[in-house]
Amino acid sequence: MTSPNLARPTESIRTDPEGAAPRLSRAAAFAMALSAGALAANLYYAQPVVALIGADLGMSPAMESLIVTASQIGYALGLVCLVPLGDVVENRRLILLTMAAAALGLVALALTPSLPLLLALTLLVGVASTAAQMIVPLAASFAPAEERGRIVGNIMTGLLGGILLARPVSSFVAGFAGWRGIFLFSALLVAGLALAGSRLFPARRPAGRERYGTLIRSLGRLFLTEPVLRRRALYHAGLFAAFGAFWTGAPILLLREPYNLSPQWVALFTLSGALGVLAAPVAGRMADRGHSRRGTLIAISLVLVAMLVAFLGTHSLAALVVAGILVDLGVQANLVIGQREIFQLDAAIRNRLNAVYMTTFFLGGALGSSLTSPILERFGWQGVAALGGFFPALALLYFLTAERRS
Repeated sequence: MTSPNLARPTESIRTDPEGAAPRLSRAAAFAMALSAGALAANLYYAQPVVALIGADLGMSPAMESLIVTASQIGYALGLVCLVPLGDVVENRRLILLTMAAAALGLVALALTPSLPLLLALTLLVGVASTAAQMIVPLAASFAPAEERGRIVGNIMTGLLGGILLARPVSSFVAGFAGWRGIFLFSALLVAGLALAGSRLFPARRPAGRERYGTLIRSLGRLFLTEPVLRRRALYHAGLFAAFGAFWTGAPILLLREPYNLSPQWVALFTLSGALGVLAAPVAGRMADRGHSRRGTLIAISLVLVAMLVAFLGTHSLAALVVAGILVDLGVQANLVIGQREIFQLDAAIRNRLNAVYMTTFFLGGALGSSLTSPILERFGWQGVAALGGFFPALALLYFLTAERRS
């Protein structure tokens, strides 16, 4: 049986059939935020150490960004193939099983002896790490509509904290235990949080009964028939492409002339992005108060300005730091605003809405990451900055055009 809302081309906010759901306990919300962050971090541990991995396994510099791209493609596959199951399968069980698969994959990744196997395992860990995007809709299901932006923002603070701390943690650990050590660390962390989640995560049994094929086919229909979802996904795809280009290219640049920084110093640089976590709760509250359009314009503009500043980064570490702060602030703010908007559409298909949203913009991130190494090798850092500026410029043009029509 297909949801009657899937074919309805409307932008109106639909009523939440869940009614007054029980609220999350503080312990459950905290565990969910930590788990979402630990899972999302798996996509970014490799970013500052791709050069170390490539040197160890015999990968050419022009191909190093494929390691990051593999995890993002895996994440996109998981968003399409796993996350929609949250609309028909008991959520806690699904999340815990997927977290267990991520932990096992991380152990295998830390022990891999060859480059092809590393890329395959990186993709599989990316697939399993989408448990983070099952946690966010679960939290939203236990939030009243008028507080959904705040609660989603709080869970996203944990998720984004994992993303933003992944790079410095990876660089620090790699400096002492090699690049394999970071994946063993993550395996232990994810396994421990899964055990905590088995006691703390709330159970949710969705009413949906669609077959798996119908469930997956509905994703494309949602993208076509839901204007709010389509716009929010494409806005963020542009911003996430810039994010992927900047954070894949900047650590490689800093390991080379004229900087020649150690992994530990690269870790300190990547902490500049940690300020972006502050944007999540602020953006959620802005959206709750009806300022989504203004917040979106600010967020896109921040990323565009960040990439303009990044042009100076060839010989200015300060410019790279400022660019890193701005790009993360803009990306994280826009992410939370977008999720708040799509979670207002239809509670019965919230996992699928999130899957379409996340898949679309992660494909943008994969595109930005995959182009970074070849452009850096051929055109230098300013070529990467130009690539990073191109995508948010497109997002801004689309925003100004689409919002005027809506």
